[in-house]
Amino acid sequence: MFVTLFLESSIPPSADMTKQAPPFGYGYPSMQPAYQQRPSPRTDSSPSHGRYNQTGYQHLSQPFPNMSQLSAALGGLSGVPELEVEALRPVNLLQERNLLPHRPLDAPEPNLNADLKKANCSPDTFRCTLTNIPQTQALLNKARLPLGLLLHPFRDLAQLPVITSSTIVRCRSCRTYINPFVSFLDQRRWKCSLCYRVNDVPDEFMYNPVTRSYGEPHKRPEVQNSTVEFIASSDYMLRPPQPAVYLFVLDVSHNAVDAGYLDVFCQTLLENLDKMPGDTRTRVGFITFNSTIHFYNLHESLSQPQMLVVSDIDDIFIPTHDSLLVNLKESRALVRVLLTSLPGMFSQTRETHSALGPALQAAYKLMSSTGGRVSVFQTQLPTLGAGLLQSREDPNQRHDTHSTDFYKKLALDCSGQQIGVDLFLLSSQYSDLASLACVSKYSAGSIFYYPSLHHVHNPAQLDKFQKDLERYLTRKIGFEAVMRIRCTKGLSIHTFHGNFFVRSTDLLSLANVNPDSGFAVQMSIEESMADTSLACFQAALLYTSSKGKRRIRVHTLCLPVVSQLSDVYAGADVQAITCLLANMAIDRSISSSLSDARDALVNAVVDSLSAYKNTVSNLQQSGLIAPASLCLFPLYVLALLKQKALRTGTSTKLDERVFAMCEFKSQPLQQIMRTVHPDLYRLDTISDQGALHLNDCIVPQPHLLHLTAEKLTREGAFLMDCGSVSPAMLFSKNKAVGLVFFFFVSYEYQTQIPELETPLSERLRALLAWLQDSRTFSSTLHVLKDDASAKTSFFQHLVEDRSESAFSYYEFLLHIQQQMTK
Repeated sequence: MFVTLFLESSIPPSADMTKQAPPFGYGYPSMQPAYQQRPSPRTDSSPSHGRYNQTGYQHLSQPFPNMSQLSAALGGLSGVPELEVEALRPVNLLQERNLLPHRPLDAPEPNLNADLKKANCSPDTFRCTLTNIPQTQALLNKARLPLGLLLHPFRDLAQLPVITSSTIVRCRSCRTYINPFVSFLDQRRWKCSLCYRVNDVPDEFMYNPVTRSYGEPHKRPEVQNSTVEFIASSDYMLRPPQPAVYLFVLDVSHNAVDAGYLDVFCQTLLENLDKMPGDTRTRVGFITFNSTIHFYNLHESLSQPQMLVVSDIDDIFIPTHDSLLVNLKESRALVRVLLTSLPGMFSQTRETHSALGPALQAAYKLMSSTGGRVSVFQTQLPTLGAGLLQSREDPNQRHDTHSTDFYKKLALDCSGQQIGVDLFLLSSQYSDLASLACVSKYSAGSIFYYPSLHHVHNPAQLDKFQKDLERYLTRKIGFEAVMRIRCTKGLSIHTFHGNFFVRSTDLLSLANVNPDSGFAVQMSIEESMADTSLACFQAALLYTSSKGKRRIRVHTLCLPVVSQLSDVYAGADVQAITCLLANMAIDRSISSSLSDARDALVNAVVDSLSAYKNTVSNLQQSGLIAPASLCLFPLYVLALLKQKALRTGTSTKLDERVFAMCEFKSQPLQQIMRTVHPDLYRLDTISDQGALHLNDCIVPQPHLLHLTAEKLTREGAFLMDCGSVSPAMLFSKNKAVGLVFFFFVSYEYQTQIPELETPLSERLRALLAWLQDSRTFSSTLHVLKDDASAKTSFFQHLVEDRSESAFSYYEFLLHIQQQMTK
């Protein structure tokens, strides 16, 4: 039986980083009234601790205040929606245990009228940490909550209004694109929603292509939709739109061949060659490397690919510029021949060195005239030529920053020539990802990491690599992109997070843009916004499509401006703030130290709960009190402290820690939240009650469980969805294993043995398919029996339990309470 003991032990105080820490904080929308549900009595023999019951949570007889008392304490809440009043309800964290909602959290809805709410941008694309914007920086500081934006600007959309017009209407002053939140003074004039400048309506805008009518500019699609895409004119081009250009840079050392990735890469690319985004102008090229650099002449006039070897890695040159990047349509046959023969060409190699730096220099020289995407596959520490690295994985001296500027400088050069570099690191040995990652970070690239990939020893990870690669090769891509973020007068941007190059205060350079990357932005309030009731934010992404069209994707978000502290708390968005916290903490760990970052996270909890306590002091409530909107704050921060990116100890490999940091800095919100706080479900008891009905398919919706071993039983089967980490199933008893064995058999071989189909297997299959569809990259399902040693990885995600030297959740609450009383 799994038992968790909550110990009231002596907890060392954290260093006081309050003055140095950024204004971390967070909140979330109204929860179900499960807060009052009391836990069932404990049946184990764990001791009680004085005035604490056996579960470790206090019995307090003092009742919670009713809404009229709460309203009086907060200075009145007249006119505040019921959901926002509920979000302010005080919760005693030391008493309440069942704080998780039954379903994953939805984004809070801004307090807007029905028309504005309907027109607002989807929170999956664009959201703010506070859905109620404080009027002043002083009010924001008093709340101790961060103000920032989370963007997923190029995500795949089922419906996207595409507008072709010779006139793209923008504000003459601040250059904001016309959007649903502008106001029309009459049919000929409109007022900008950001700077309030009055602009003229162009004559062409009087015609509505959707209704095919004149005189209704307010019904145009760009005024009806908060996300639109414009086909850009030549005014938005510095040069003719570039073609889709793809260059693959492949490690072919002995280590790479032994891992077996090259066979999977070649086969996957062969199968998806015709699915890669592009048109008749698409170009492709290949470079392989070990101690020398190998180019491939793929000119259509040749009967066979021709390898060209450059051994002088200290002075890299391109042997020929005409036939190394070839038109895919014209040279498709030669490309197929090369991919078929490439694995065998190096199967007997004993070359152990890696000249990654010179290979990247060659890629830069080859791509400079066109721009495009460079895909790098590396399996070891670079050992030769420019950019060579030394092992730095010393348990007593953790190096989370890059050791050389070579890869950063190369990335900046690539960004200047519209070249994005994506890195696939496939290595079981230390490879100094902290240094290598710079080549992708500053060129707006992506980073993929497979730490134990091997075709014999770990076929599951090889399978994940194959599925990820298929997604990578076929996903949408934008070239030579820039993204600008604008906001209402009075607001300003001061920090960006993600993979990019900052060209100016509000402009990001993105050599490549893909639908799986997210960005975060920290903001401040420079001037009082007392004269306005609404704040608007707009992100405009200008890019070249794979078909050679210049396009502008525009997202606009509108939120109310408030003057009361209670409204700021009520509008806090837990998921957005958690993601912003993760980005801020990672920056702090790199610029200062890991301990400083951890202290800043703890101070974020202390500051926000203390601020709330001071505003509701009239309630005279004892215990550790938080508004319902902030009641998960300590849990999420504790989960962050236990992530590979931020946890202490030497058990975390350095490359794995750095990759976790990269994930937090570049992933969209939903993926980050799955990583921070995985979803845990019980499978053997799922039913159709509350199920979703999607496309004639019934998808069960089992309740979320707290991440503690107390929720596990030997009679059950459980699924943990960990985001980018492969999800795991834990089966605690043979009976459960048998049930799910039938599920797997019927899932894999449904047509051969349909007699094994059962209602449970149908529900399990529907649930897993639904979870997989909710993410873009494939996740490998790990099945763990109760006696499997691999279950350790499963239990590491139970963040409410004590782990190594880290607090349990209850101990963390006691620590927070102790810090608040200092």
